[in-house]
Amino acid sequence: MLLVSSDVPDKCWGGVCLLGITCQDCSSHRFLASYSSWFQKLHVHVQAPGVSNFVRVASIASLSDLFTRLGQFPNVKKDGVSFSGKLIQPFLKLLNGDGSEALWDGGVNMLCSILCYFPSAIHRHHYDSVETTIALKIMSGKCSTCLLKKLAHCLAILPQSKGDEETWSLLMQKILLLINSHLNDAFQFLEEETKSTKVVNLLVPPGKDPPTPLGCCNSSDKAAAEATKRPNRLLTSSVSAFMLCGCEMLINPYPVQVNIPVKAVLALIERVLMVDGSVSQSLLPFVTAMQQESLCSELPMFHSDALDLLIALTKVMRSQMLPHAAYIVRLIVRYFKNCSLPELRVKVYSIIKTLLMSMGIGIAKFLTQEVVNNVFIDLNPDHQDGLAFPIPPSKANEVLYPNKKKRKHASAAKSLEDNHETGFGEAPKNHLVVPANVKIAALEALEVLLTVGGALRSDSWRKNVDTLLISVATNSIHDGWNIEENSICMPKEQIHMVEKLQLAALRALLASLLSQSHVRPSNIARSLELFQSGRQETGTKKMCTLVASLQLLFHKGLSLLCLIRMMMSCIASGFKIRKNLRLH
Repeated sequence: MLLVSSDVPDKCWGGVCLLGITCQDCSSHRFLASYSSWFQKLHVHVQAPGVSNFVRVASIASLSDLFTRLGQFPNVKKDGVSFSGKLIQPFLKLLNGDGSEALWDGGVNMLCSILCYFPSAIHRHHYDSVETTIALKIMSGKCSTCLLKKLAHCLAILPQSKGDEETWSLLMQKILLLINSHLNDAFQFLEEETKSTKVVNLLVPPGKDPPTPLGCCNSSDKAAAEATKRPNRLLTSSVSAFMLCGCEMLINPYPVQVNIPVKAVLALIERVLMVDGSVSQSLLPFVTAMQQESLCSELPMFHSDALDLLIALTKVMRSQMLPHAAYIVRLIVRYFKNCSLPELRVKVYSIIKTLLMSMGIGIAKFLTQEVVNNVFIDLNPDHQDGLAFPIPPSKANEVLYPNKKKRKHASAAKSLEDNHETGFGEAPKNHLVVPANVKIAALEALEVLLTVGGALRSDSWRKNVDTLLISVATNSIHDGWNIEENSICMPKEQIHMVEKLQLAALRALLASLLSQSHVRPSNIARSLELFQSGRQETGTKKMCTLVASLQLLFHKGLSLLCLIRMMMSCIASGFKIRKNLRLH
């Protein structure tokens, strides 16, 4: 306490840090006897003028430790609410000022701690001011990516301070309207004007007044909000942060049941995903090549955020998305034709997998052809393994399949219109390397498809898929052995990715063998040989998967003699199979 009260900044900083550790580690009796005096000492350094920044940052961090510990004692909740009320205004002033990134970061962390442990302190008098301050800070364009994520998280959990349906719905409505408004500036001349109007009409029914814009306490602040929508205010980062906030609001648990505006969210997602950078002939004279090129460089970020929002929506709604299934399928089919960046393809496969798992055979009927078409593109055995020949960092974000023409500077996005549909089993010519994470995502989506709808109108594609899977599994196991022989000179991340690819290939192959089919699987013998070769993988997760696969194949009705021979071969080679059999 003497150090905390010192006028020497170094000594004061050391005392504040030690006090924060004391709040975490001291006994409960000691903490309850002293927390009030500790709070008063730390509170002084937050509000007093002339305090050095590094002492103020340390004081905020120690206060966060104190509140985290205080939240573990329900009998002192009244004091926690009282202390929190004294801090909210200073922290809002801190966020509104021109301080350092460290101060803003500490202020956001403190607000999150108050929202988690003492939300009623914000509910009473400060809800609107906290919402406005966070929104304006996100739109200021002065925050790093890490701080933007923390601000988005803080805004997403803010409705929990009230805990009613109206508060959650109003904030979600404001966020969607603000994103839609920012997109008007970002997508100018690149889309039809009705796209924006459609989202607004779904959020604000005819005859009702729109809510106060996010970042405004009252209608007189609308001019300030309009100023934040200029392109030079980093629209991309603001839209990303607000979309992340929407994702967290959908995923995070809430005290009461709420009605999610599914149609409006889907309309906003469609608006983003359908912009490919091309300009209509009538508007072409109004757009310079530089403007078009600049937007096309930002489009992958917009698309990634929209796909994250769709992933969150499908995970939360699950089977309740069935009334919107046709809309989503059309959206995915249209977008998948132009989607070629690895990160975006992985996310689309994730959406498809969630839809298949939640809606079952009903949606598998409509997604099967699209999944199989794209799986053949990504898993064609002619493709070299993306791990054996990694793409240079400078080319990591290039288009995967260059049978789409490359963009020229003068017509930045017209090349996205040069699309060629790929039939079953057809791979693009002169293709580039397909990264391993795309292959893994494709295998996982195909595994779910075979499990859910393997027997559904499968005569046209099932044989080709089974052949593809045995080839991919064989190649992945063989490449894995080659990498293990040279593992000393290879990074651990690369070896880990190889193992993930092998496991995904084996699981998909097993799903192919176990899935219902009109004919006997043609690759049983080769599959058994492949599983048998896994006896060299003693003690690994892969070997456990192989042993479980043997048992499942046995229940499928395969030759008992063949399985016995395989078991005897494993035992003869010294593999300890009994332990794994007990585990499975």
